[in-house]
Amino acid sequence: GTVDDARLVHPGFLTVGTSDPVYPPWMMNDSPESGEGFENALIYALAAEMGFAHDQVQWVRLTFDQIIAPGDKPFDFAINQVSVTPARAEVVSFSQVYYQSDKAVIALPGSPVIGATSFADLRQARWGAAIGTTDLIYLETVLGVGDVAVYDDQVGVFQAMQAGQIDATVAAVPTALFATAVQIPEASIVAILPPDAHDEGHGLLFQKDNPLVPWADAALSRRIERGT
Repeated sequence: GTVDDARLVHPGFLTVGTSDPVYPPWMMNDSPESGEGFENALIYALAAEMGFAHDQVQWVRLTFDQIIAPGDKPFDFAINQVSVTPARAEVVSFSQVYYQSDKAVIALPGSPVIGATSFADLRQARWGAAIGTTDLIYLETVLGVGDVAVYDDQVGVFQAMQAGQIDATVAAVPTALFATAVQIPEASIVAILPPDAHDEGHGLLFQKDNPLVPWADAALSRRIERGT
């Protein structure tokens, strides 16, 4: 591929989708353009690898649901801690995985999940998660929780926890570290759970069968091989 490749959404630019807002440590200060953070720094490194200058990267802000939905996309690919799963791969395409995380249980002091020693113990608690996320899928399919409360986004989940409506939630460990340091400092990580066997890790998300996938994957491979 080249910078003026006709297969790009806007030839001459690399158009990248992400959510609004974005959160540390994935992206700092709700600013994808800054390049400060893990995912946006990765995008600028990949863009350079693909031949794009820093100012040739355009960001498109969408909801998580819009990013993972089937159909036409206003971006070349998106980055938003999107987990690669078989179900999603039926309606969108993915790059190779660029990050895999364990799940963290986040809870406030006094929550019944504190000190739990089994999945059976955890199932007794009231859980919440954001719609469309692998956190929700994890609670339903791996932990086997029957009645997870569902919210529009992670902020809604944390507000529900602070309001005493739920006892706990799960999130990727880096997300949980930021959440418990900044967003809900009164909460803490009370357990680490094994990854879901069906969640292969985070990948770049493309419109289904987008011909740009091999180009982006090759750039990602070169970065991984160099250890950067």
